[in-house]
Amino acid sequence: MMTGTVNDLNEAILRLTVRGPQGEREVEAVVDTGFDGALTLPSYLVAELGPPFLIEGRSLLGDGTTVQFDAHEGLVLWNGQPRRIWVEVADTEPLLGTRLLRGRELKIEFVEGGSVAIRDLRTF
Repeated sequence: MMTGTVNDLNEAILRLTVRGPQGEREVEAVVDTGFDGALTLPSYLVAELGPPFLIEGRSLLGDGTTVQFDAHEGLVLWNGQPRRIWVEVADTEPLLGTRLLRGRELKIEFVEGGSVAIRDLRTF
């Protein structure tokens, strides 16, 4: 199980370790159920970690605008295990999307300091 907390802005925050060829960083990512990708990182972190470039993509935002982004191959520690993901470059705070939540249960207590819990639903 992965856990986090709700901040004073009612954002569900999860700490993730992200790795690249040039090092690793712990980031605080906002759980964003409106984002169907895995993870966004700001360009300065992508440059610092040096993950390999994959593609240039386009995405439709909630307000109807289309944006272009670069996608890189990243590695996150998920439940203590390395997991390869696409990292989309977005110059905003890191966002954790539904691709990382697939097959999992998300519980959030929406009060400041409330708990965030992500539990694996798969049985192996």
